[in-house]
Amino acid sequence: MKNIITAYTLILFLLGSTVLSAQSKNTFEKEKSEISTMLDSFNEAAAKADYSGYFNYFADESTFIGTDATEVWDKKAFMVWAKPHFDKKKTWNFTALKRNIYFSKDGKLAWFDELLDTQMKICRGSGVVEKINGQWKVRQYVLSMTIPNDVVDKVVNEKTALEDPLIQKLKK
Repeated sequence: MKNIITAYTLILFLLGSTVLSAQSKNTFEKEKSEISTMLDSFNEAAAKADYSGYFNYFADESTFIGTDATEVWDKKAFMVWAKPHFDKKKTWNFTALKRNIYFSKDGKLAWFDELLDTQMKICRGSGVVEKINGQWKVRQYVLSMTIPNDVVDKVVNEKTALEDPLIQKLKK
């Protein structure tokens, strides 16, 4: 009798774990879909030069890091920098080619990396999003240009004269 009770307990435990694991996975699949839709809409707002729409995807306390080493802005500074581009309808048009999304254990934070089709050819976007008042918001976004390994030496040669002075300034 004791063995039967132990076997039933073990079976119930395994079934319960499987159900909880499936529910957790399904929750993150739903969240992945929400984040992916948000990031696509974020990119579409930029492409349409929708200033308010674009910046509504950022958390109030957020950071944008651009492709230039000097481009690190909080939301307000990025809005000031971007405003003339949005006003002239000279914004950027990024489309995700591939995206990976990962979650903290509690599911309240997620981070992503994506390859983007852009006017600069393939770029990488990466960042952190947080669920705030039921909506996913960008906390940090990093835009990087990809450089194929076969042309790294040429690119380094091109940027050396521009970045050597900045390297020296940053070392001080």
